[in-house]
Amino acid sequence: MIFEVNPKVTKQIDEMRYLTTDNSWRYRSILRFFYHQYEKMKYWLYKEDVYEALRENDLFSTYTLDQCKQDLDVLMTWRNLSAIQDTTKVSTVEEFKNKQYRYQLTEYSVEIERLTLRLENLLVESASLEPTLLERLRDELKKLPQMATKEAKEAGSWWSALSSDFKRLNQNYQDYVRDLFSIKAEEMMQTKEFMVFKDRFIEYLRDFVKGLQLHAHAIEHLLGNFSPDLVDQVFNKVVDYELSIPRIDLEVDEKDMRENILGRWESLNVWFLGENGEQSEALKLMDITNNIIRKITRYAAQISESKNATINRREEYLKLAQLFDSCPDIKKAHELSAQVFGLFQMKHFKSDQIRETESISSHIFSEVPGTFLLKPRIRGYQEKASRSPIRSNAQKKAEMMAKIRATRQMEEETIQSYVADNKIDFKNLPVIESHVRVTLLRWLSKGLGSSSRQGKTEDGRYYQVLMPNPADQTCILNCHDGSLTMPAYVIEFLDQEGDQV
Repeated sequence: MIFEVNPKVTKQIDEMRYLTTDNSWRYRSILRFFYHQYEKMKYWLYKEDVYEALRENDLFSTYTLDQCKQDLDVLMTWRNLSAIQDTTKVSTVEEFKNKQYRYQLTEYSVEIERLTLRLENLLVESASLEPTLLERLRDELKKLPQMATKEAKEAGSWWSALSSDFKRLNQNYQDYVRDLFSIKAEEMMQTKEFMVFKDRFIEYLRDFVKGLQLHAHAIEHLLGNFSPDLVDQVFNKVVDYELSIPRIDLEVDEKDMRENILGRWESLNVWFLGENGEQSEALKLMDITNNIIRKITRYAAQISESKNATINRREEYLKLAQLFDSCPDIKKAHELSAQVFGLFQMKHFKSDQIRETESISSHIFSEVPGTFLLKPRIRGYQEKASRSPIRSNAQKKAEMMAKIRATRQMEEETIQSYVADNKIDFKNLPVIESHVRVTLLRWLSKGLGSSSRQGKTEDGRYYQVLMPNPADQTCILNCHDGSLTMPAYVIEFLDQEGDQV
């Protein structure tokens, strides 16, 4: 079945705004008073009734009737309350103009208050595992073939009882298992106080497992033998009964009603029979309960062992004292002490020796011996520094210098090949190497950074940067690794600083 997201799911529920707003403590108190009166079948209330009830609490000692009226109006805008004008006590036109209202809880508010009461009592209403629910489910399922010949009303009542028991079983099972696997339960099971009711708790779980084993297989057999035609015939009557119930201001769709009922029936089948080869919830519940029993038994054994470990060993100590007293000399007493108490002031050595085996049962004498260097544990101990001679790198330096000079000479010869009439005109340059471009741009940057637009090359020659003519003239400097669009500068070499050749 495809999950459908309709406007009913996506719309905002304004009726629940009173639970989280700033003045929630006032709104919740008002609606809780309305709900208590609703349970007493007193549906319509005046604002004076609400005000007098709230004023009895210290929290509302400064509360006024005007504030009460404002709060009631706010709850009306959120559709938590509905109101009608009361004209029974009107005797003048002025009283009619000053409208007196009677207020009533809306259906949404009734259900929301029921929900909040359940949430407030979650810790009080503890879940439980009841084998009687399984027995009732089994008895109700036996009646399914009879429902095919009964009236729609009787079939509807049967389905209501069956789905109610299944819903309660599923909900109680989930809540109870959640509580048993909570951190609080784990801590409680490891305390000595848990030993007091451990046996009673295990007996309770075992009774449920017995009931589950007794009834679950019978329910599986019943569900597996029902024919689809019989099930359709029964649930057609159930749907007819649900549609026959008159509902005020609510239009029930037959398709939605049928999908809802058949969906719950499918969930019942999956719970006991499983789906797509997976284990059923009934078998999962049986495994979970058995695991909980084993866990409780294990914790009880641990608590018992720790309790026995602290038992007074007076008799053992007396026996040891007699053994030591019977030793003929101190040497025998030392040997007995080593057997009873082990070695005193034992020293442990560790190293980064790689073991040949990772077996935990390997004996120490079967291991390959390792070597560990012990150092004196004194304050002034220092390790001897290892002496190393100073090595001469003159030959490497000379080779490196020769290599650098050769590279520089090659670059200078390459750049010199682009000089024409003691000038390097960027717009007339051919395709150049990347290292030539780097050198020329470095010269250009150094010259443009000077106030006189002059600079000096690495080999000592002076040059001047001439601006392009016209000023906006550009050129493309082509290189092996790309092209650069730039102003058409000219580098002109000088015979000495400031003099043109």
